[in-house]
Amino acid sequence: MDAIEISRTGLDVEWQRLEVIAQNLANMNTSRTASGEPYRAVRLLSGPKVRFARLLGAGEAPARPQGVAVLGVEQVGSGVRRVHEPGHPDADAQGFVTYPDIDHAAEMTLLIQTSRAYEANLTAMSFAQQMYARALDFGKQS
Repeated sequence: MDAIEISRTGLDVEWQRLEVIAQNLANMNTSRTASGEPYRAVRLLSGPKVRFARLLGAGEAPARPQGVAVLGVEQVGSGVRRVHEPGHPDADAQGFVTYPDIDHAAEMTLLIQTSRAYEANLTAMSFAQQMYARALDFGKQS
């Protein structure tokens, strides 16, 4: 049942990626975090659970693919946008408030792309389940 497990890891990673994107969108106008600085956009880093070189290791029994995993989360871009809002509690001496420079359109595009990857993993998992069920039916007939 490796195909189902591989798709499941893909679902887990893409779900976490959706959560990170939602966090970025929710904090587009966060001028101050607990550290006192504006929010910084983050990206989820993912990759294979088993390195490709290990899968093809010379003289070793080939390793089996094991899907993907979250490798970490990193800040992207250090850009900020300054907006003149003199009445804002976080305004500086000149009346400017510092917000994260998060591109709403880019985040929404990534959200759609990630949701499509999530759907693709669901489809792959469904096909794998159908193939395994069909193989069991063949086994019963013999």
